[in-house]
Amino acid sequence: MKRFATASMGAVALIVTLPFVNQIPAIANIWHSHAAFAQNVQAKGQVQLRLEVEKQVVAQDRHGKQTKRWQSLQGKAVVQPKDVLRYIVTGVNNGDKAVKNLVINQPIPKGMMYVLNSATVNTNNNAKITYSIDGGRSFVDKPTVQLKLPNGKVETRPAPAVAYTHIRWNFGTSVPAKAQIKGTYQVQVR
Repeated sequence: MKRFATASMGAVALIVTLPFVNQIPAIANIWHSHAAFAQNVQAKGQVQLRLEVEKQVVAQDRHGKQTKRWQSLQGKAVVQPKDVLRYIVTGVNNGDKAVKNLVINQPIPKGMMYVLNSATVNTNNNAKITYSIDGGRSFVDKPTVQLKLPNGKVETRPAPAVAYTHIRWNFGTSVPAKAQIKGTYQVQVR
């Protein structure tokens, strides 16, 4: 499925949000790779995005040592509570010019919990990762929550994994023509 979005605002800020599943039943036909195109009209840049998902498979080798590998999920897939999935967002600027201010938002699917510190991004783009705990309205490097203690005092603490609702990759001021981008994050099925 291809989705087209065009954006041009002032300094050509481009925000791409990949749509994704809002609910996850135990067996569902939701593991299709999605492709999206984002086109920057002023710079004639075009970024093609792809979203893929893999399931972490844990096994023991013949010596009894635990090994982990990633298995691509496609078509109908069965996931169980506690399974760990890795989402991979990849893209390439197919245009002849740089795309400025590319930002990708990815919601944490319902029925999933973000695995803390699992988000990555290729560093050659000077990209930055931020997170939302308020449904995507605001993003920060390290989300925090206010916790009221039994003595009535309020403390600020790091947000728990269950509070995370979105991940944002900001790919800096420019993604050059023909450049590739990649971001990943992991979730656990509740």
